[in-house]
Amino acid sequence: MSLRLSTVILPVDRWHEGGRAKWQRAEELGFHAAYTYDHLSWRSFREETWFGALPTLTAAAVVTGTMRLGTLVTSPNFRHPVTLAKELISLDDVSGGRVTLGIGAGGNGFDATALGQEPWTPRERADRFGEFVPLLDRLLTEGAVSQRGTFYTAEEARNIPGCVQSPRLPFAVAATGPRGLKLAARYGQAWVTTGDPKLFEDGTPEQSVEALRGQIEKLGKACSETGRDVAELDKILLTAFTPDRNRPLESVDAFVDFAGRHQELGFTELVVHWPIPDSDFATDPAVFERIATEALAQLG
Repeated sequence: MSLRLSTVILPVDRWHEGGRAKWQRAEELGFHAAYTYDHLSWRSFREETWFGALPTLTAAAVVTGTMRLGTLVTSPNFRHPVTLAKELISLDDVSGGRVTLGIGAGGNGFDATALGQEPWTPRERADRFGEFVPLLDRLLTEGAVSQRGTFYTAEEARNIPGCVQSPRLPFAVAATGPRGLKLAARYGQAWVTTGDPKLFEDGTPEQSVEALRGQIEKLGKACSETGRDVAELDKILLTAFTPDRNRPLESVDAFVDFAGRHQELGFTELVVHWPIPDSDFATDPAVFERIATEALAQLG
């Protein structure tokens, strides 16, 4: 499968002061998809402008026509499957069936306590995620759902007419642990990773490649146990969180080298961050646009 290139546009601009232009430019540059983070606030941007993911994606759907759109990623930290399903079905309709739901278990960031709850332990996050994904799958594929779980309940939840995409919009499941990988194998149309976080500070690109190779092998095992061919899943790498950081975006040649190494591992989609000045994602916009339009053709 040929490698696809996508971007993630953080929701840090007012729509009429640069936000709309970024999404439209992403489509003009030929990106396969443009995603955004689904957080209430995030890391160094906590005291700065930060808009909601689903309204932003809805606006982007109106001003684009072919590029796929999605979240990287939505989590249970402040979402409930019933309300999320209704919003996703609406977004899928507005976009004409161009939405991919990136979904993960969440972490201990600002989202984890914004609603007043205590931070969940890793085990509880995994437990909740294990209930969240199957219920969301049902809500997006069935007209009426009733289900009472440990964490999430749906009572005669109606989702008519359902998704434009059939049988529902695709899930891109972010996971590296065994329970999350099983969810990806069973419910995912794609799998997402950022690499091994333990290597970010002191690891090498070579160690990262081996860690990613190991993650893909574990995904293959989870698929096998589920009776599924791992080749059916797209494999998405959200870049900038491996030891390479943002260096692959310093030149077209650097990106081609990076992309080639990860394509050989089996990745089908790489996601790069849209440039944001004075941040970890600061990149020369001219080089970024050259990468978007020229890099993949050099992979052969």
